[in-house]
Amino acid sequence: LESSLLTQPWASVCFGESAFLVKASFRDTGYILLISDLSSVWYETADAEAVRQRSKELNKRLTVHVSSFLHRLRNLVCPLLAGQLDTATSFSCHHTARDLRLHLKSDLSGLPLYWDFHCCPAPVDMVSRHLVRPLIRMSLALQYQVQELTNLLIQKDAEIEDYRESGATLSRDRLRTEPFQKEMFQQNFVAEVRSSAS
Repeated sequence: LESSLLTQPWASVCFGESAFLVKASFRDTGYILLISDLSSVWYETADAEAVRQRSKELNKRLTVHVSSFLHRLRNLVCPLLAGQLDTATSFSCHHTARDLRLHLKSDLSGLPLYWDFHCCPAPVDMVSRHLVRPLIRMSLALQYQVQELTNLLIQKDAEIEDYRESGATLSRDRLRTEPFQKEMFQQNFVAEVRSSAS
C-alpha cells in the first residue's frame, strides 16, 4: 500500500478553517492515508479486517462486503482530493499533536454511512519518503531551471546588444526591455520568499 502511495500526488484540502495536504491510496485489501498541516504529519493504514471491524462498529444497520465498503470509501475520498466537493458527503477533522481523526458522513444504498480515519504521527522515514525528499528534489530541479533561464536571459541581452551596436532599432518602442540584472533578481527573489514565509 505504501509503495502505491508514493505515486499519488498531494492535494490541498480544507476541513473547516484548517488547511491540510492529503494523499491516499485505496485497494480491495485496505487503504493508507497521509495528512499534514505542514507542522505535523499523521497517517493511517488499515487492512481489510480492521475496516470490517470499524465498519460494523460505526454502521450497525449496514451490511456490505469489505471490498465494496473500501470501494465506496475510495469513491468518497478521491473526488475530495481532486477538488470535487459532494454536497451529500461531509468531512470534519479534529486533531492534536498526538493524533488526528477525520470523520466522514455520507450514504450507501440509501442508508447513512459513517467512517473515522484514526491517524497517528507518521514515522520519520515515512515523512522523509513522502514529503522531505520529494520537496528537496523539486527544489533542486527548480534551482537548476532558474540557473538555465538566467543564463539564457544573459545570452539574449548580449544578442540584443550586438544588434544595437550593428545599428538595429526597435520598430515598437514599447518592446524595449532593461538588461537583466542577475544580482538584483536574486535579492528580490530572496526578499519575496522571506516575506511570504513570515
